[in-house]
Amino acid sequence: MKIQTAEFVTSVGPTGPLPAGNLPQIALVGRSNVGKSTLINGLTRRTVARAGAGPGTTRLLNVYLVELARGRGKLLLIDLPGYGYARGRDDAKVFDQLTQRYFVPHAATEPNRQEGAGPVCAVLLVDGRHPGLANDRVALTWLSDLELPLLVAATKMDRMKASERTRALRQHEAALGQAVFPTSGKNGDGLSALWKALLDLTGL
Repeated sequence: MKIQTAEFVTSVGPTGPLPAGNLPQIALVGRSNVGKSTLINGLTRRTVARAGAGPGTTRLLNVYLVELARGRGKLLLIDLPGYGYARGRDDAKVFDQLTQRYFVPHAATEPNRQEGAGPVCAVLLVDGRHPGLANDRVALTWLSDLELPLLVAATKMDRMKASERTRALRQHEAALGQAVFPTSGKNGDGLSALWKALLDLTGL
């Protein structure tokens, strides 16, 4: 997939205004330190996202504007705060208040949110080296209950040998009960297939 331009737009805090407008929004969800920033840079082929200083430090919603080449249109990549780092929180409370606001807006609390604004699909990112983590399964259930189109992508696959990748991918799919896209934001493996699936969901 060729990208015309890609840029960081804004960060949203716990009470800040959520992304609005009529561009398709793709939400990226995953554990802290799963490699969301690296994947965003790989998808856009630019260094537009920076990782936090350490696991669990990024508590903002980060918005990136991507313009596809050949006039295919524009979309927003929405990087949600990571979950799963030990903060004394139960798995049942994996998503913080900001993430809840983004996925499940209520008219009473989000009076200025435009009709139709919000994610058209979500990507759950899981660390390719660690299949079947409990909080990944909780996140998948939570997202599935929203009845939002959902893809699962395994990151950091380049950090394993070929035989290990095949075994890990099978374990991920068995634990999550659905297909998983193997990816590496670092060397670009699997990103073309992930882009194709995402654009099919967004209609671009």
